[in-house]
Amino acid sequence: MKFSGKNVLITGASKGIGAEIAKVLAKMGLKVWINYRSKPELADALQQEIREAGGEAAVICFDATNEEQFVEALNAIVSADGELSYLVNNAGITNDKLSMRMKLEDFTSVIDANLTSCFIGCREALKIMRKQGFGSVVNIASIIGEIGNLGQCNYAASKGGMIAMSKSFAKEGGSKGIRFNCITPGFIESDMTKELKEEIKNAYASNIPLGRFGKGEEVAGAVAFLLSDYSSYISGEVLKVNGGLYM
Repeated sequence: MKFSGKNVLITGASKGIGAEIAKVLAKMGLKVWINYRSKPELADALQQEIREAGGEAAVICFDATNEEQFVEALNAIVSADGELSYLVNNAGITNDKLSMRMKLEDFTSVIDANLTSCFIGCREALKIMRKQGFGSVVNIASIIGEIGNLGQCNYAASKGGMIAMSKSFAKEGGSKGIRFNCITPGFIESDMTKELKEEIKNAYASNIPLGRFGKGEEVAGAVAFLLSDYSSYISGEVLKVNGGLYM
């Protein structure tokens, strides 16, 4: 991959898809900033793994839903590196239950963690990147934001909102060459899916044309493409990484 910039901030990067994105981007030569909110041991272990593999990584703690903390973190990155080249808004949560049983706080907590945090990141990145004259942002949405799901109206709303919001940011940033795109992962192997019974996993996989769950590094590869110069004429797009489950 070819990159014009030198660093990337990944929110919620200490584990799961975020960690895989960090490892892949570090292998491609970017300095990765690993954001975490809790469990510093996971972020530190990831940083060590990246460094041992010859990459460059730094750890930064902040709550992505906290505007002041997010802004301070971005200022610290720019102060340290002289720029913010790329941003991956990956932080998020789920709180699943049927809508009739969902309290307002169950809904708003997911909106804040997934959508509001993404808004803060996009807005502040645009401010910084406009001054630089370059930059690219990738927001990790979900297939659920495209098709909805039982018991996930809060999650679907947050991820669907992320898709629509990214298109708006793409229009605002376009005149300065700043790109905003989305990835919508489908069923991806994770600690949570490992706990599923084999028959349940097979039932899910039977509906996927490629016949299997995706891997974190496959999502990471798509992120790398959308950040890189190879996608320099792509903005406001949604790249599906779901094995053909939703086309």
